[in-house]
Amino acid sequence: MTLLRRCLIPAIALFGIVAAVGQIPPAHERVRNARITILSTNLSEEGIGEWGFAALVEADNHKILYDTGAYPDTVLKNAREMKIDLSDIRDVVLSHSDDDHTGGLLHLRRELAKSNPAALSRTYVAKGFFYVRIPPPEQKADYRIAELKAEYERTGGSFLENDKPVSLFPGVWLLGPIPRMHPEQNWSGSGKVETPMGIVEDTIPEDTSLVLDTDRGLIVLSGCCHAGIVNTLECARRNVRRAPIYAAIGGFHLMRASDATLDWTAEKLRQFGIVNFMGAHCTGIEPVYRIRQKAGLDRKTCIVGGVGDQFSTEKGIIAGLLTH
Repeated sequence: MTLLRRCLIPAIALFGIVAAVGQIPPAHERVRNARITILSTNLSEEGIGEWGFAALVEADNHKILYDTGAYPDTVLKNAREMKIDLSDIRDVVLSHSDDDHTGGLLHLRRELAKSNPAALSRTYVAKGFFYVRIPPPEQKADYRIAELKAEYERTGGSFLENDKPVSLFPGVWLLGPIPRMHPEQNWSGSGKVETPMGIVEDTIPEDTSLVLDTDRGLIVLSGCCHAGIVNTLECARRNVRRAPIYAAIGGFHLMRASDATLDWTAEKLRQFGIVNFMGAHCTGIEPVYRIRQKAGLDRKTCIVGGVGDQFSTEKGIIAGLLTH
C-alpha cells in the first residue's frame, strides 16, 4: 500500500475520533444572558485584522472559543489588547477545517496551557472535518488537518466529532453537518475530498454553526456558512426551536453573491424574523448593506462586523466607531 493510499483511508479509521454524545435538555432550558465578541475578522479598528474568523461566546456560566483565526497569534494578541482572558476556556468549536479558522488552535492551546492545563483542551467539530482533501495533480497532497490533530493531541487536547445536532450546554447547540436543502453553493466547486463513500466534490461537508436558544429567539454564529445561511438557519429552527432569528453573526460567504441571490437571502431572513445581522469575514461589505435594506433592518441592527464588535442579549449589537 502506497503512502498516499494509506493517507486516504477514511478519517474515522485513521484517526480514532472521539464520539461526542450530547444530552438533549428540556425545552425550557435556554440561555438567559449571552455575549459574543469578535476576536478575528478582516476589519479592525484596533488590534489585528486578518482574513480569518474567531469569536468568544459567553452563555450564562459557559465560555466557548468559536474558531481560532488564521495566523497563530492573531486571536491571542487581540484578546490581550481587549483585556480578555482566554485561559479559563476549555471548549473550542471549529466551524470547518479551512486554515483561516483553525490556524490559531495550536498556538493558543500551548500558550494558554502554561497557566491552565485544561485551556482549550476540548474541540468540537462536525463529521467530515478530518476527511482528506484531494489536491489537483500539480499540487502536493494536503495533510495539514492530520498534522494539526496529531499535534493537538500531543498537547493533551481531544477532538469530539458530531454527526448530528448536539447540546453542548443548556441552550447551546452545535448543529453538526447541515443539510443542503436550498442550492446555496458557497464553495469553490473545484475541490475533491476522500469520504467513506469514495472521492467526491468537496462541498465543505463539515461546515457547522453554533446556536444559542434564548427567550428572544435564536442566535446563530457561523464561520463561513459554506452550507448557506438559509440552509443553516432552517437547520437551526428545525433542530433547536422554531423561533425567530434574534441574531445571525459571523461569516456568511456572500461576497460573490449576485443581487438576485442577496435579495432572495434577505427575503428569507425577513421571513425568519431576523432582528440583528452582523456580517463579518467572508460576508462582504456591500452584501451586508443590501441585506440591511432588503430585510428591513437599519444601522443599529445590521452592521459589517469588526474586531472587538460585540452582540449581547442585553444590549444587542455593540459596534465600534468604524463599524457603527
